[in-house]
Amino acid sequence: MTSALAIVIRSARVADAVALSAILHDTYETTWLPRMTPAAAEVFRDEDRQAQYVASRGTEFLAAEGGGELVGFVDWEADFVNALHVRSNYARRGIGGQLMDLVEAAMAKAGFSVARLETDTFNTQSRAFYKGRGYVEADRYPETEWDSGFTTLLLVKALN
Repeated sequence: MTSALAIVIRSARVADAVALSAILHDTYETTWLPRMTPAAAEVFRDEDRQAQYVASRGTEFLAAEGGGELVGFVDWEADFVNALHVRSNYARRGIGGQLMDLVEAAMAKAGFSVARLETDTFNTQSRAFYKGRGYVEADRYPETEWDSGFTTLLLVKALN
C-alpha cells in the first residue's frame, strides 16, 4: 500500500491554471479516454474542455499541493461536488479523502443536509471511493455532455 502524502490544501490561483488543466488531462487520459468512442474523444480534444473548465471555474477550486506540485483539486457549489480529481500517480494516498472531508464539512456548515455528486457506472474506482465515504446511488441516467454512451450515477450522502 502506498503511504499517505503530506499535502497542503489551499484555494486555487489564476497562476495554477496550467497545473490544474494538467491534472484534468491526466485523469481524462487514464480514466475516460480508454472507454470513450473515438468520435467523442475527438470532440473532447478539439474543444479543449480541460482549459475551458479551468478558465471558467478554476479559482473556485480547492487545490492540493504535495511533493512540490499540485496533485489534485475539488470543485463544488452549494451541495453539489462538480469535480474531484487527483493525479493518477498520487491516487490512493488519501488526497481525495482530505479534499472531500473539507468540502463535506463546508456543505454541512452552510446548512445542507446532503452532499450530491455524479460519477459513471464504468468508473469502479470512483464508485468504491464514494461508497466507502457513505454515498449511495439516488439515480442513473444517460450521460449527455460528451455523447459518450456512458451511464451517469447520481450519488448522495447525508451530512451530519
